[in-house]
Amino acid sequence: MCRRYDRRLIDTNACPRDLRRKRKLLLFGRCLRDEHPEVLEKFADDYVPLSICLEAEHMNMVGFKLASMLARMPLKEIIVLTVDGSPHCVQLHMMVEEVNRIFNNKLNTRHFVVEGGKLIEVSRDCVKTARYLSKIKRLLEARSHGH
Repeated sequence: MCRRYDRRLIDTNACPRDLRRKRKLLLFGRCLRDEHPEVLEKFADDYVPLSICLEAEHMNMVGFKLASMLARMPLKEIIVLTVDGSPHCVQLHMMVEEVNRIFNNKLNTRHFVVEGGKLIEVSRDCVKTARYLSKIKRLLEARSHGH
């Protein structure tokens, strides 16, 4: 496996040289390194890839680290990429949006999941909605009543 996917966000300098140069960050669930490296390759040339595993690292620590980095350098784009359906990985999407709120929603964030080997982009609204089980309940109830 290519070592470029071994870097962890939590262990990375707050203002790394390659990120200052590219200004595009790929935050990805660490399991993708082994499960779907071909998906990571789609972003390899344009983004600085940093892995996160929220089973090993607390969301608050990762969020503080990301906020510290963003306070030191503006980024053009942040992509969050995880497997779909993982309760730990969905927190990564939520954490990045929470950091975005700290920065008054000025961050250009995009969210992707891998389902069945396919890359699927999900909106920021999807990430926000996933935080609120009552909203999901209402959406599901409305859908079932519409059929």
